[in-house]
Amino acid sequence: MMQDQGASGPQKSANCDQNMAFLARPVVLIGMMGAGKTSLGRLLAQRLGLGFTDSDAVIEAEAGCTIADYFSKYGEAAFRNLERQTFEKLLAKPIQIIGAGGGAVVAAETRLVLKERSTPVWLQADVPVLAQRCATSDARPLLKTGDPATILAGLLEKRASLYAETAAYTVRTDTQDANGTIDLIIEQLKKTRT
Repeated sequence: MMQDQGASGPQKSANCDQNMAFLARPVVLIGMMGAGKTSLGRLLAQRLGLGFTDSDAVIEAEAGCTIADYFSKYGEAAFRNLERQTFEKLLAKPIQIIGAGGGAVVAAETRLVLKERSTPVWLQADVPVLAQRCATSDARPLLKTGDPATILAGLLEKRASLYAETAAYTVRTDTQDANGTIDLIIEQLKKTRT
């Protein structure tokens, strides 16, 4: 498992054990690219004193190539199978925060694993916000094939019902700052006693 490379590990606070008492399963952040799964995932993990893992980074490390290269060499079905296997391994580890790839909900088998073994949180933002957040990233080759807002809108149209089916609940990431969003996520986690 690859822990967040930008941190020295979970930051424990004096209230960490008390704060984590409500968590019984890993929390998986799902949603479109640009929704904040990685940036908010790191902040949430830090706030709760947990580790953070980016599932796409784990897949790339295990595959020895980028996801785009894996797709082109082996096809989407093989990738989705690898993605499901990766989640099965990650969700068998100690409780942590996991940022999922935007398409993690595409395969029914992966949706089932996420629903049964984690608390999936759908991070939502409007398409113009997603496009703006993704505009400066070179790590999103899919958006280089046309108008980013149009591509994102098309992907969201295909995936929205899958995110909704998978998520334990939804939190918007474009209506408050990052700390406010983390507060909302934690509030929901405490309510649902995951």
